[in-house]
Amino acid sequence: MDCTIASDVNDFKTPRKPDKGMSLLSGGNTRSPRTPITIPPSPFMKKLGCGTGVNVYLMNRVDKLNQSPWAVKKINSKCASRQVGVFQKRLCDEAMILKGLEHPNIVGFRAFTTAKDGSKCLAMEYGGEKSLNDLIEQRRENGLKAFPAPTIEKVALHVARGLQYLHNEKKLLHGDMKSCNVVIKGDFVTIKICDVGVSLQLDENMKVSNPKAEYVGTEPWTPKEALEEGGVITDKADIYAYGLTLWEMMTLAMPHLELLDTESSEDDESTDEDDFDEDAYYEKLGSRPPLDADNLGGAYQRIVELFCLCTEENPEKRPSAAQIVQVLEANIQTDYKNSDVIVID
Repeated sequence: MDCTIASDVNDFKTPRKPDKGMSLLSGGNTRSPRTPITIPPSPFMKKLGCGTGVNVYLMNRVDKLNQSPWAVKKINSKCASRQVGVFQKRLCDEAMILKGLEHPNIVGFRAFTTAKDGSKCLAMEYGGEKSLNDLIEQRRENGLKAFPAPTIEKVALHVARGLQYLHNEKKLLHGDMKSCNVVIKGDFVTIKICDVGVSLQLDENMKVSNPKAEYVGTEPWTPKEALEEGGVITDKADIYAYGLTLWEMMTLAMPHLELLDTESSEDDESTDEDDFDEDAYYEKLGSRPPLDADNLGGAYQRIVELFCLCTEENPEKRPSAAQIVQVLEANIQTDYKNSDVIVID
């Protein structure tokens, strides 16, 4: 497969970090010795998750003193042969894009190289133990309800900061925002956007610059304009999907799959596939899914309002990532002032 980037790790390297000495992938003095990158075979790494055509593994660099682990993305060995080329190109594209990004709320680039089995490997910053989707599923399985409102607002702010960087500084549309593409470390200690392999370039008007570019996305999170032939794709496509990511945290569900009948009795022999109304599902795509705001309570008012704004059918009515960051940061300042305790002797 023709890939426009070099697979040699010495040509495709991470920027130098001057205050921590020369790392094995650092730039700077090209005459400094370099240690070859060795990616272990998949069975010798812990599988962190999987996506369309790819698996992600945890690579512990135990032989490197004080070195943090990496997340390594590889093409799924069970991927259909006719699809391998598509996913290889997507992995190359992601490596190229990721190498040019540097933000605390976006998973960082570490290396792009070839494993011993010949497969291309994208090594990234280890952003966390779980994806946001993993945590949503875990919470649902434990019989819990929505995440606490402050947790959702924290995720909302950090993801919005990442999107603001992509949109405003890098003129990039992420193109596949959803809970699966947000990784969490610990108890929401860090929150990072990942999977930029289907990103699209934006012009100065925040529109996708290439009229032939395809918005890949994921169906339930895709806005109306990206579903319509000839629809104009802008940065607001990410905002719609971002709004649905917040909805996921409030409902612990997947957008529009409420149409799947979950009320069938356990003795009912009908399958989920039989119960699913496909026509109704496709009719609902690109719209705002229902939300029982009253049941959530007053603590969620601000996040519900943000969700509603972000999921407006008209893209021009949705806020920009920069506007979202501004409002959420202002909320934090207001909450801090209101929490001050005044003691009168």
